[in-house]
Amino acid sequence: MASFGRFIRLGVGAWALLLLVIVAPAPSSAQQVNPTASSVKEQQLLQELNRIQGRVSIPDQRSGVLEQPQGREWRDFRNVTLRWIGGVAIIGMLAVLVIFYLTRGMVRLESGRSGRTIVRFNMFERFVHWMTATCFIILGISGLNITFGRPLLLPLIGFEAFSEWSQWAKYAHNYLSFPFTIGVVLIFLMWLGGNIPSKLDVEWIKRGGGLIGHDHPPARRFNAGQKGIYWIVVIGGGLVAATGYLLMFPFYTTGIEGMQMAQIVHSIVSVLFVAAMLAHIYIGTIGMEGAFEAMGSGEVDVNWAREHHSLWLDEETARTGQPRHAASAAE
Repeated sequence: MASFGRFIRLGVGAWALLLLVIVAPAPSSAQQVNPTASSVKEQQLLQELNRIQGRVSIPDQRSGVLEQPQGREWRDFRNVTLRWIGGVAIIGMLAVLVIFYLTRGMVRLESGRSGRTIVRFNMFERFVHWMTATCFIILGISGLNITFGRPLLLPLIGFEAFSEWSQWAKYAHNYLSFPFTIGVVLIFLMWLGGNIPSKLDVEWIKRGGGLIGHDHPPARRFNAGQKGIYWIVVIGGGLVAATGYLLMFPFYTTGIEGMQMAQIVHSIVSVLFVAAMLAHIYIGTIGMEGAFEAMGSGEVDVNWAREHHSLWLDEETARTGQPRHAASAAE
């Protein structure tokens, strides 16, 4: 009898379990869990916060920035826009200088050489000029390698040589920036008094500065063209130095956005600086007879001074007591 009772209870339990299985609702496809349904897409984060930033436990909280959309704009500027700006400025300046030389030729001394010279720049001035110029040339070449080296130089010399060259170029660029900056400061202090713009510069520009035609407008120690180069060196050199040091010592005074802006300013000013200095080098070498001697030996022919800096020659003659017109060695 007891066995029969247990049998009845087992049967009832089995039927109850079967009933629960039958009446339980089957899981529908709408109730299935989508593990990515509530996740935030990357683009949504960028649109809301302009960056993806997490939390870090180290002192430098800036390392928590995982992604910054301005970096994409900066990369496009560096790889595309900057190359166009630099290429147009530098190649364009070279083209202008070649055309000018072929049409105008070297600006000759119309009265010939007198055989007498006058001191134009002393030894210290020439030392500062050549120190700054040498540093600038190396800085310009090594800097242009950053922008144009990979697409132009790498295919020619190969990966190993390009890597070696780029490493030494980086060292030169970093360390020579210090004497270059010192040179810019000294140039600013040495020649500031003679490079203040005046009404005389307007007349010099109107008359073509002796480069167009055969007119030789009067000028003091520095004419309008030389004053323009002076302020390009001072302002341009100051900008590339300041922004360059921000890049050399990152994140000490600014964040990633400031670093990107510093690189943009540094690169644009630098390529325009190079283009302007090409014109300066042209005039100081093959563009004008006797011009290189001013920074070579420091002395220029008196007739050169009379044609290009007549007011300065008058001032020097009055100061030193030397004759205004110098006789040639043959007379």
